[in-house]
Amino acid sequence: MDVTSQLEWPAGLQDPSGCRQAKPRNQGITMVIDKGLGLHAFEDLLHTAAPYIDLIKLGFGTSPLYPAELLKTKLQMARQAGIETMPGGTFLEVAVVQGEVENCYRLIRELGYTAIEVSDGTIDLSRSKRDELIGRGLNADLKVYTEYGKKYWGSKIELDLLIETVIEDVQQGAALVTIEARESGEGVGIFDEKGVCRDDMLHSMIRLFPDPERVLWEAPQKSQQVHLLKKLGPGVHLGNIAPQDVFALETLRRGLRSDTLVWDALPANPS
Repeated sequence: MDVTSQLEWPAGLQDPSGCRQAKPRNQGITMVIDKGLGLHAFEDLLHTAAPYIDLIKLGFGTSPLYPAELLKTKLQMARQAGIETMPGGTFLEVAVVQGEVENCYRLIRELGYTAIEVSDGTIDLSRSKRDELIGRGLNADLKVYTEYGKKYWGSKIELDLLIETVIEDVQQGAALVTIEARESGEGVGIFDEKGVCRDDMLHSMIRLFPDPERVLWEAPQKSQQVHLLKKLGPGVHLGNIAPQDVFALETLRRGLRSDTLVWDALPANPS
């Protein structure tokens, strides 16, 4: 008897939510932030969690710190696992300040990245410059993700500007617009200084977004992930997920963890 044929979990145990899409998917995108994983750790991550990761961001300006061949290897491994990769948006901001945008795009493409993040978390970009950077990415055959929000402590979201930015970025060709929360998830964007979601702000944003499915929420803390999943559903796009938290987030999405298990959907007298 083929023992392996008996090892398939029933659908109700694999995904109690019943709504988790397989890759490539347009709901429930998970973006992981890599702050400098070595090759073996990166390989282990892909071997165990590739089906649950859609996008890996090599955070901040870490890209030029890698030996080029090692970086190429990481990006190739991710591509073979069906995962998109992009450098952190801060790196493109550095390129703008240094007048090295053209070289930045060229090297991103040559190294094997498949996407780019256009942000102004530290610097200020005019609307025309933002459009130019989005267009450059598309012309380089890169998927473009944009980001809204400043990185400094205590920064708040200007709702009208956010809605306008989301609409215009999508019109320019951005795949998703990320709402800034940094890797800490505290004192930035929709999260207060303790990392608690400002629900009044969240509700206003969702009510005004023309297409909420084009928004990715940075939510590095478990409590934030649980909160957004309960408010917006298992199909919400979440980012800045630590590599060691990918499995934990996937269980939350599927209802395989107590925080998101739908108790009233269980049988009245479970045996």
